[in-house]
Amino acid sequence: MTIDIKHLVDEVLSKEGGFVNHPADKGGATNFGITQHTLSKYLEQNVTVEDVKALDVETARHIYELRYYRSPKIDRLPEDIQHFVFDSAVNHGPRRAIKFVQNVCNDAGFGPIVADGLMGPKTRAQANACYQELDEWMMVALVEERQMFYANIVANNPSQSVFLVGWLNRARSFLPQAA
Repeated sequence: MTIDIKHLVDEVLSKEGGFVNHPADKGGATNFGITQHTLSKYLEQNVTVEDVKALDVETARHIYELRYYRSPKIDRLPEDIQHFVFDSAVNHGPRRAIKFVQNVCNDAGFGPIVADGLMGPKTRAQANACYQELDEWMMVALVEERQMFYANIVANNPSQSVFLVGWLNRARSFLPQAA
């Protein structure tokens, strides 16, 4: 099986939707899930909310592939977990997504790996070993790790509870059917 980045991005786009500027969203204005901050970094200049609103889907696709998949080296993880880690990278940032993998590997005895959110050779090797041993249960553990992260966000900032059900549903959508 070879990962189709277009398919991964399509899945994210279907979850992220179009332009949103929810007052409780700490990320601020987004379009296709791309925040004002992310677009500013990508374009290497400050952008306005109107610039975010005008973002075209092809630019969003390029940002996702480059900044959330290839640059953080998510494409080097076991193929069966890449879709989860990529979606997590979009939702939380690539470093947090990779930390989910590192934490699961450590918890499952495939460490120690420094949970620094970087995809180095040790993280890649241990993620592969962990997946070889746990198979779909690694995905279950990753989903649990992400759910705990969401719970901590809400515990630390109750204003974010408005998003909790959607966040949890998004994380649970990655659970294997047989698990």
